[in-house]
Amino acid sequence: MLSPSLAQAAQSNLCRTTCGDIPIKYPLSIDDGCGSPYYRHILVCSDAGKLEFRTPSGRYPVHNISYSDPHILVSDPYMWKCEDENNFRATRPFSLDTSTHFALSSKNAYLFFNCSEKDVIIEPKPIFCERFPERCDSSCDSASYLCRHLPGCPMALNGGSSCCSYFPKATESLRLMLRYCASYTSVYWRTIEVDPPYDQVPEYGIRVDFDIPVTTHCLQCEDNLKGGGTCGFDTQSQNFLCLCEKANTTTYCTDPENEKHGKRIGVIAGTTTAFSVAGAVGVGAGIWYLRKLRAKAPVACGVQSNENRLF
Repeated sequence: MLSPSLAQAAQSNLCRTTCGDIPIKYPLSIDDGCGSPYYRHILVCSDAGKLEFRTPSGRYPVHNISYSDPHILVSDPYMWKCEDENNFRATRPFSLDTSTHFALSSKNAYLFFNCSEKDVIIEPKPIFCERFPERCDSSCDSASYLCRHLPGCPMALNGGSSCCSYFPKATESLRLMLRYCASYTSVYWRTIEVDPPYDQVPEYGIRVDFDIPVTTHCLQCEDNLKGGGTCGFDTQSQNFLCLCEKANTTTYCTDPENEKHGKRIGVIAGTTTAFSVAGAVGVGAGIWYLRKLRAKAPVACGVQSNENRLF
């Protein structure tokens, strides 16, 4: 049994459910010991109530989170914006921790500006694919619809800069592209409630997909008939814990065994214990995901020699 102070520090009401106007739900969290350990220390809520997404390349403002179609929308303050026009600021590539259950969404489109034609294959994609079908995915499409219709500012480049569209299958590809291009921007296709084929509109930002791990322990914990707890974990062992109003348990809030044995099993919620998501273990047997797990994509482009272009 833990002391009352430690038990109180672990109560579920310390798991904040919003940051600003953005809801925070399982498996995500902004308080340590809440949510899933797979996403530990990923989201940060500033003192000003602004939500940020933490990656190896920095912190990025979060605009929205969807749990029905699991994804996070972030913006990259370093990427090109309409008001920049032909002025390209120093940029750095957005990257993800490959040990997490996050992935760049296929609904993203990346536009690169003023790329070196000596190092990057810049071709109209349909023509290039007809000539080299085996290398179709390697071209940066200079005839892209988005290059010709930049969202919100179709004439921003005024013909003074080149543009091509390429989807990096790994963050390493994005880094390599930016070695040979002046800047980039990311556009995602937002689904709107209209009939196809016009059911998506392009907007600036980066969509990051994530998986929702589901365990029998978590389902029992959240069941209102069993006390309606909050799914969390022990910050030292990463073992599952159900966070309840009065105390925490390894099962569910109204489990009669808790009263019988006087259990007060503690999560150390709200601590700053250092932890890598890659080391998350012990989250319970029987894990499955609401989205199919994606295989790690290989690097899509690289440099073989000084004479070869990026492919």
